[in-house]
Amino acid sequence: MECEWKPDEQGLQQILQLLKESQSPDTSTQRSVQQRLEQLNQYPDFNNYLIFVLTKLKSEDEPTRSLSGLILKNNVKAHYQNFPNGVSEFIKSECLQNIGDSSPLIRATVGILITTIASKGELQNWPELLPKLCLLLDSEDYNTCEGAFGALQKICEDSAEILDSDMLDRPLNIMIPKFLQFFKHSSPKIRSHAIGCVNQFIISRTQALMLHIDPFIENLFALAADEEPEVRKNVCRALVMLLEVRMDRLLPHMHNIIEYMLQRTQDQDENVALEACEFWLTLAEQPVCKDVLCGHLSQLTPVLVNGMKYSEIDIILLKGDIEEDEAIPDNEQDIRPRFHRSRTVAQQHEGDGIEEDDEDDDDELDDDDTISDWNLRKCSAAALDVLANVFRDDLLLHILPLLKELLFHPEWVIKESGILVLGAIAEGCMQGMIPYLPELIPHLIQCLSDKKALVRSITCWTLSRYAHWVVSQPPDIHLKPLMTELLKRILDSNKRVQEAACSAFATLEEEACTELVPYLAYILDTLVFAFSKYQHKNLLILYDAIGTLADSVGHHLNKPEYIQMLMPPLIQKWNQLKDEDKDLFPLLECLSSVATALQSGFLPYCEPVYQRCVNLVQKTLAQAMLHQSQPDQYEAPDKDFMIVALDLLSGLAEGLGGNIEQLVARSNILTLMYQCMQDKMPEVRQSSFALLGDLTKACFQHVKPCIADFMPILGTNLNPELISVCNNATWAIGEISIQMGPEMQPYIAMVLHQLVEIINRPNTPKTLLENTAITIGRLGYVCPQEVAPMLQQFIRPWCTSLRNIRDNEEKDSAFRGICTMISVNPGGVVQDFIFFCDAVASWVNPNDDLRDMFCKILHGFKNQVGEDNWRRFSDQFPMPLKERLATFYGV
Repeated sequence: MECEWKPDEQGLQQILQLLKESQSPDTSTQRSVQQRLEQLNQYPDFNNYLIFVLTKLKSEDEPTRSLSGLILKNNVKAHYQNFPNGVSEFIKSECLQNIGDSSPLIRATVGILITTIASKGELQNWPELLPKLCLLLDSEDYNTCEGAFGALQKICEDSAEILDSDMLDRPLNIMIPKFLQFFKHSSPKIRSHAIGCVNQFIISRTQALMLHIDPFIENLFALAADEEPEVRKNVCRALVMLLEVRMDRLLPHMHNIIEYMLQRTQDQDENVALEACEFWLTLAEQPVCKDVLCGHLSQLTPVLVNGMKYSEIDIILLKGDIEEDEAIPDNEQDIRPRFHRSRTVAQQHEGDGIEEDDEDDDDELDDDDTISDWNLRKCSAAALDVLANVFRDDLLLHILPLLKELLFHPEWVIKESGILVLGAIAEGCMQGMIPYLPELIPHLIQCLSDKKALVRSITCWTLSRYAHWVVSQPPDIHLKPLMTELLKRILDSNKRVQEAACSAFATLEEEACTELVPYLAYILDTLVFAFSKYQHKNLLILYDAIGTLADSVGHHLNKPEYIQMLMPPLIQKWNQLKDEDKDLFPLLECLSSVATALQSGFLPYCEPVYQRCVNLVQKTLAQAMLHQSQPDQYEAPDKDFMIVALDLLSGLAEGLGGNIEQLVARSNILTLMYQCMQDKMPEVRQSSFALLGDLTKACFQHVKPCIADFMPILGTNLNPELISVCNNATWAIGEISIQMGPEMQPYIAMVLHQLVEIINRPNTPKTLLENTAITIGRLGYVCPQEVAPMLQQFIRPWCTSLRNIRDNEEKDSAFRGICTMISVNPGGVVQDFIFFCDAVASWVNPNDDLRDMFCKILHGFKNQVGEDNWRRFSDQFPMPLKERLATFYGV
């Protein structure tokens, strides 16, 4: 052994001085400490000093020693591969010797240091680590045992995969049985570490644990009533994970486990109760849920409902006693980053507005953004929501008696929880709730003016969950009173209520659509007034409510008096915001909806808006180029600015149509688009293809010269792995082909094979299938000779994907294409003719010349096969199809 390293006294004093200064609250002091620490990293033995202070310098106070260890941990993270051999060996041996320090803080710091070294790939190069720690578990000395276990738990958390791989000769085969022995240890801290270690290996179904699954579960049951909350919490966490991984092993004990979890969900310790409450959420996703839970619903329901009350601590954190806070500016840290949803082009379906995918569940549970995000109230509400979806109206037997009591309770906290319950079950129990809604909705509308702000805010949310039913009734009964009261709440003097009301109103707008047209002046009055009233965070939600309104009422917004009300405040904000301000995102999204709705009404505002969008795209591209060539000099840009700007340009092109032509002529937008279409980031490409399609429709003369450059790029983006990119590229190709006509011919080969492959792929999302079918039809319409030979390869999925979309010009051009191709290659449709008949029958009223094309094909086929064969063939048709074809086409 080389002689022991010793610090130089002067160097040691200098480092201690630094450690003391770094605890100063003054930021400039901290900054200079940071710089000096960076400089000291030049010296090979600087890290020896740090470990020395942590493990040997017992005269110093613990926070300073611990800090020294944490700085060393950061150095290990950043520079471990450059440590000289002697230094890393010294650090490792000091760690192992001091894992049992008498101070819990120092033990924990040493443990963090050990796991950091281990996760730098050093588990392989530190072969004595795990055996040594496992050996130390058997120490008579509590501190040594606890320190070693603390370190092992951190290693299990950070390096679970490597521990279970062949690289280390499978140490878990020894470690897991060893951990299980400690479940019965006399110290609660050590029992808790032991379960915590094993819990790391449940979800990955680690084999070493699966071999001992029965003793593991028995040991868990033995600890079920442990007096230490941390142990109970780890037991609950283990059972929740086992539910997903080893249901087979839990099923025999399910009755007892459910009884146990019912108790734990009511645990005095909220952390235990929260862990236990997760059990119901996880169980609801399992196929056995209904069978195993139905006998316990009468016990579980009141427990979950009880968990939905605000705790006293929640109310303090939520400042529930401050009713009026509208004049207090927001704390900037509370404003969450928003995610921009890029444009995706979708078809309209029978009987609805635009089909939305379910991904944007904006109304999910709850409204207390500012509390620690996940708590017992939210977990209980989420559990009740998913269970309502499993048990549907069977849950109401147990809920209704409770609800009666809660909703009319004199104590506001209890009444508030009842309103949350009513909102949580809305989705699952809607059918069974309908008979009660005619009296419940007016009661809720009354609660909107409750004197407690927290009651008013939850009522907004719950009412939004029943918006669909409200809109299905005659408007004067519930819609009008609800709208009137919600608009008052948008102007509430409490910020949380403003926020909840704005979100609820946006949901109501989506459901009511044009039902709101008679009240537009009144709605705009309120929303515009809110502009002058709102603090920062709620302004962002207000933009969303205005954008949703524009989407919902469309061209009805295009009246001079509405434009006069709405545009000045929006443009004023637009002028206030700098190009770097992220608040531009929601404002640009809002303007995009407004421009699309106002159409020509937006003309007076379009030039500055257009110009700024082009500038944002140009700036972002330039910044990206700089960053790419000199990454250390220039930061990467935030590409969201470019994405949102491209989307607003799409909105302008869609709203203004041909009127955008001069703006395009005077700008370099096509050059910029050419760059965006090749960006690494899929969302940028997605938005640029949407804009390409919209400009193709609005002013093709400017797009046409670039088609030879654009088409190959579109072809390479027909990759269904990136659904939205592929969808928008497909749609743009279809729009381009309509404009190009027969000149599309040289480009067919670049795209056709990919499109046919996509339409035949299993599990392709509906929107992509529909757009693919339309584009194939359009290509066939302009270049039938090139596309018709492949007819047989796509006719069946083509027909099934287009039968459900509304009559519109996209569907029209696609069907003309299919008819033209059938006349070129009738053999291609023979085997799947019934699908073609069904697709034809899906038209409500086709244009006369399209109807003639259908007639010609149907009669041609019938004459070709002869009366008898046709009768045999058409006898397979379902009755409605048979009748429609007879009525409309006489076959």
